[in-house]
Amino acid sequence: MLRWQRMGSGEPLLLLHGLGTTREDFAELAPRLAREYDVLSVDLPGHGQSPRTRRRASVRTLADIVATDLDQLGLDRVHIVGNSLGGRLALELARRHRALSVVSIAPSGMGVPVERAYQAVAMSGARLAFKAASPRIERLAESTRGRRLLLGGLRARPSQATQAEARAVKGGFAEATGFWRMLWWTVLADVPVGLDRIDCPVVLAQGNRDLLAGGQTARYLFAVPGSRFQSLPRAGHAPHSDSPDEIIGLVHEVTSRSRLARTA
Repeated sequence: MLRWQRMGSGEPLLLLHGLGTTREDFAELAPRLAREYDVLSVDLPGHGQSPRTRRRASVRTLADIVATDLDQLGLDRVHIVGNSLGGRLALELARRHRALSVVSIAPSGMGVPVERAYQAVAMSGARLAFKAASPRIERLAESTRGRRLLLGGLRARPSQATQAEARAVKGGFAEATGFWRMLWWTVLADVPVGLDRIDCPVVLAQGNRDLLAGGQTARYLFAVPGSRFQSLPRAGHAPHSDSPDEIIGLVHEVTSRSRLARTA
């Protein structure tokens, strides 16, 4: 079983981080959401405190693993907020009818070849740099300047991030096991299919200062029925601390739409 953290009460809300971070990427957002939801955050395979998978580290495999854990937790369908790989995984779980609603932030999977190559190079560089800096990451996270160094490629305003959010790159980029296999299968080789089966409210969001995902997010509009796109002003690829109020607002929107649909 993966390593989970659970807080709050209400309808279940699953938080899924991206490749190279951990559940600590939501360290400040999760408690705010827990005022209204039963929030579940998880370290994806090989990240943080979760064991790596020995299977092909594809989106399909990751969805299998998360779905199995949800079954063990006694949960069928959950609201989901996912970022990057987590956003792509949220859509895959929705395709399997495991989602009540989805906020998918800068999901991977819709890149053209040149964009995929760019992402792979950027993620590979981050892996090598953070692995070399691993012994110093916790100390760097303590200062504003250090957080700018650690999160400058992911957030537009990294100085607003907390120490816990900055430390997430240690359990992700620096120390994640099976990173290279996951990079290949989830960024370079992933081809989303069957998204027309999604039957829950979906908002696709992306920071307008996202330096990593390019124009991928809006392309999902053509694949996911009834979805809509929301730009996040002055926000980066992982905008949890750039735009927390906006993200919480989107969660309120899709969960409200989900409740209305279920009572109609």
